[in-house]
Amino acid sequence: MSEYIEHDKDGVSVGLVEKKYFTFAEPPEAMILESNARLGPITIAYETLGTLNEDRSNVILILHALSGDSHVAGYYSEDDQKPGWWEIMVGPGKGIDTDKYFVICSNIIGSCMGSTGPASINPGTGNPYGFIIPVATIRYMVRAQKALLDHLGIAQILSVVGGSIGGMQVLEWTVRYPDMVVSAIPLATTTRHSALAIAFNEVARQAIMADPNWNKGKYYGSEKPNLGLALARMVGHVTYLSDEAMRRKFGRRLQNKNDFSFNFDADFQVESYLRYQGQKFVDRFDANSFLYITKASDYFDLRRQHGNDSETEAFAKAKAKFLVISFTSDWLYPTYQSKAMVKAMKKNNLDVSFCEIEAEWGHDAFLLHNERLSALIKGFLDRNVIELRKK
Repeated sequence: MSEYIEHDKDGVSVGLVEKKYFTFAEPPEAMILESNARLGPITIAYETLGTLNEDRSNVILILHALSGDSHVAGYYSEDDQKPGWWEIMVGPGKGIDTDKYFVICSNIIGSCMGSTGPASINPGTGNPYGFIIPVATIRYMVRAQKALLDHLGIAQILSVVGGSIGGMQVLEWTVRYPDMVVSAIPLATTTRHSALAIAFNEVARQAIMADPNWNKGKYYGSEKPNLGLALARMVGHVTYLSDEAMRRKFGRRLQNKNDFSFNFDADFQVESYLRYQGQKFVDRFDANSFLYITKASDYFDLRRQHGNDSETEAFAKAKAKFLVISFTSDWLYPTYQSKAMVKAMKKNNLDVSFCEIEAEWGHDAFLLHNERLSALIKGFLDRNVIELRKK
């Protein structure tokens, strides 16, 4: 996921928002993770937008991808020039309308944007956890989100929405807590990573771990593995785009020159772009968090964890209505993977709508302005509200 921060072209925004924090799993009540390791206390950074209605039936839970955070929309101050990462989708009158819905977005555990992760202080030592913090899988990211919703007094979610790794969390929510979830919108996602997706993640991880400054994760307070993290981000950006997107955006155009330099400077625009994205990323993200979150996404396997290696059985407990969306140019999570989950859902007699959207921008298409995507999400949510009122 690359953070396409886009201002609303009409200037419409939810306005000022505030990052809040919730801490739970205080020892001896630490969370026991999939590896049987214990983690606690756990802090979750989260933001809310809109107004919770009287019967608490208008909750939308948005789940972010690899490098996202709780700041899904709005601004932190009047002087803030950077809106939330899904500003084009979330706000008054938008696909996810904050005049109608109470939106919650939290930062996943393992990240570095306010929730407990490798850069957090280990209360047992007074130093950052670093590489000794246990891996929190998608399942336990969702368990942490459930703890947050319990804290907020939320017993029902009108819709759980997320793309990419956020979509994995959406799927986990529907089978882990089926009685809470009325509807779900998994975007550009999969029930488990392909060998190709794991391979790209491993190349990125090796780039970080090969940086001498990584120092087995013990770099806090000293030189960070910026080179390795920048290379990892460059690898990621290649997977987020598509051949057509790169052709249109860059082609073989040169960067501020008329001929080759005949050295190893960035001759081509695409080289310059990737280097820029890599360097920009190191200013805001933690290398260890990148390792932990990509590993969690590789471990995610809805079939194995919920269905005895059967995609159909994996959705046997689900009760939600689904809107599954894929994008034609997404080669990281191609449409055949979305179609497989839709087929499994239908075999369980679930209410499923599916749409493959024509989009040239690859995996990141769900983050970009797309009127059809906004209309699909808006219509799906409205339909679920109407049906909920009939009950």
